[in-house]
Parts: sequence; structure tokens; C-alpha cells
Amino acid sequence: MSLTLSLDFQFTTSIEKIWSALTDSSKLAKWVMENDFEPIVGHRFQFRTQPTEWWNGIIDGEVLIVDAPNRLSYTMESGEKHTVTWTLQDLGDGKVNLHLEQTGISNDQALAGAKYGWVKWGGELEKLLEQ
Repeated sequence: MSLTLSLDFQFTTSIEKIWSALTDSSKLAKWVMENDFEPIVGHRFQFRTQPTEWWNGIIDGEVLIVDAPNRLSYTMESGEKHTVTWTLQDLGDGKVNLHLEQTGISNDQALAGAKYGWVKWGGELEKLLEQ
């Protein structure tokens, strides 16, 4: 059984500013985790955070799709492999919808954890976009 997380975030900003926050490694580090991300299809990267006694703090990824500034997709693997796809839509009047779809989630607990994490990080992204 594979579950999918689907979330939408609305921001008052430009689509280019959100695209930059999704694809610029230094900006991504401010709202998700330290990383060596590059928006190049096939690029392998890592998100890194403080290890715990249960986890080494590393998420391995590979960039799958780069369609600036509309769509970005990559894998995230730490125990199980998920695919994260971001879709940006300019709503006009300075508003942008950022849609997240994360597939390959194995159970309800993992789904709840992913949702908690992305909602928290969405709040951090909002703070970054206000700068």
C-alpha cells in the first residue's frame, strides 16, 4: 500500500521568489535542512540535519524534473523512498499557489509525520519569503 500526501500553500509573492526558495541550496537550507541541492536533472544530493539515536540525520535525494518556474520533482530516501513534486501556479494579484505531492509513503504514521514536517517547513518558507 502506498499513500500520498497532498498539500497546498498560498503565498503573496512572486512565482520566481518561490522557485528560488525551492531550488537555491542556501535558501532551501533556511526553511528545510542543510543540503547540497542543485536544480539539475540527475543530480544526487543530501538533506542533512542533526543525527539522533534512531536516525543518522541524512536524507538522500535525486532530482527528477526541473521545469522552471512551474514544476520540480525529486526523490527523498531515508528508510523508504518517496517522490516529492512541487507545482507552482501564479494566481494573479501577487498570489501564488504552491502544491506539494509526496508519493510512496508506506503507512499512516509516516503520512502523519510527513504532513507535520511539511506544514512546519511551510511556515518557515513563509518567513523566508517575507524577507
